[in-house]
Amino acid sequence: MFDYIVVGAGTAGCTLAARLSENPEAHVLLIEAGPPGRRPEIAVPSEFPKLLGSALDWKDATQPQEHLNGRRLGWPRGKVLGGSGSLGAMIHLRGCPSDYDAWRDLGNPGWGYDDVAPLFTDPPADSGSPPPNKLTEVFLEACAAGGIERYTASSFTGPAQQGAGLYPVGRVNGTRWNVADAFLRPALKRGNLTVWTGVQAVKVLIEAGRAAGVQYLLRGSRHEVRGVREVILCAGAVGSAQLLLLSGVGPAEQLERLGVPVVAALPGVGRNLQDRLAVALRWTCPQPISLDGAATLWNTLQYRLWNSGPLASNLIEAGAFAKSNPKLDACDVEVMFAPLYELERGLARPAVHHGFTLLAPPLQLKSRGSITLASADPLDAVRIDPGYLTDAEDRERLSQAAERARSIVDAAPFAAYRNAAAGSHGIDDLEERVVSLHHAAGSCRMGADEASVVDATLRVRGVAGLRVADASVMPALPRAHPHATVIMIAEKAARLITAG
Repeated sequence: MFDYIVVGAGTAGCTLAARLSENPEAHVLLIEAGPPGRRPEIAVPSEFPKLLGSALDWKDATQPQEHLNGRRLGWPRGKVLGGSGSLGAMIHLRGCPSDYDAWRDLGNPGWGYDDVAPLFTDPPADSGSPPPNKLTEVFLEACAAGGIERYTASSFTGPAQQGAGLYPVGRVNGTRWNVADAFLRPALKRGNLTVWTGVQAVKVLIEAGRAAGVQYLLRGSRHEVRGVREVILCAGAVGSAQLLLLSGVGPAEQLERLGVPVVAALPGVGRNLQDRLAVALRWTCPQPISLDGAATLWNTLQYRLWNSGPLASNLIEAGAFAKSNPKLDACDVEVMFAPLYELERGLARPAVHHGFTLLAPPLQLKSRGSITLASADPLDAVRIDPGYLTDAEDRERLSQAAERARSIVDAAPFAAYRNAAAGSHGIDDLEERVVSLHHAAGSCRMGADEASVVDATLRVRGVAGLRVADASVMPALPRAHPHATVIMIAEKAARLITAG
């Protein structure tokens, strides 16, 4: 018997379980399907491309996307302590104040920016950060030449104000800073926090309209664990929606068709799914100064001895925020820069080409999709249909972002560092250049209407003792990378739960 059962040891779950265990009278269980222990490559910032598609990834993929020429995009999702925060580029930014005020105005009191600002966590000072690559400095000079001035050294302002700079990242002394190390592992010393790894939750046990525990798989057999107070789902936009559906909480028609008994008919479960797309543009560089092929014997040794050198780079070193229209209150375009021709290969050697990549995401896309069950078998992958570019205006937003990125590379500072032929990127083949930034959110939307899944206290409608606290509750993605906002959601959830 536990007081609280938290499902999913990702960014939200690690944070929430650690906070709940601060009460010495509360016994907390955290369930994670991924393996125990640390994997050394998680700590190395530049190694994250190797983790995508590995045993630490659920290896999800979308359904074929009509507006992307039938392409299926991979949706990496962490299957490890720290979750997706252990697999990404560690960029740590909050959105604009108006992003969170919009959440509040949709019927979620207590979620405006003034309410949640004190709950944001900044990573410790990055005292061991490596110097940026030469091409990264060229990118920042080119931004300034195009009217996007560099942020001050002490503050990366982000989407609230146009500017460019080195990204703030979760890195300490050259190694990845994530919630598993920052929150979870110190909390384990308290004795009232239990972590189960290699255990896959498959169903919330709901009895007489109340969450009573969790059914899970361990070595192929089903077992049950009971909770006295609450069950909290922190399995992310895919996992939390899937668990609710498997538990009989969701659209009645879908559940009945699959033979899942309906416990609470909530049509919004799995809906409102959203993800951020970017246009990926690459140029070769005539000078051998990029990070391509940087995993040399010397650089590897340098990192092993001192946690320094190119392997300490998070690869996507800098970014710029801009407005497509100067009358906008905040930025609506981001341009991300990596001094690598093939970002997906990381620092693999030998380098096929030296070069650089720009990712250009619009910050607010209108298209929405859904997550649905393929069957009632919890081991079957769900159907992920983000509905990319189903809103006609989103293609124009992507084109604007791509043109903004091209204008930066066309600026004078890049003249000696770009090959003209490689830089002649048009937008006719936009559908083939689009990639996911892996910012899945919104599938268990918070709100006050009948289509919402949780209320402003994160309680699942129609089921007592059950909450969701992760990226799935976001009504809309904030105009920034979601990691910092997910930590904030977990901090808010801990306070809501403790208050009753």
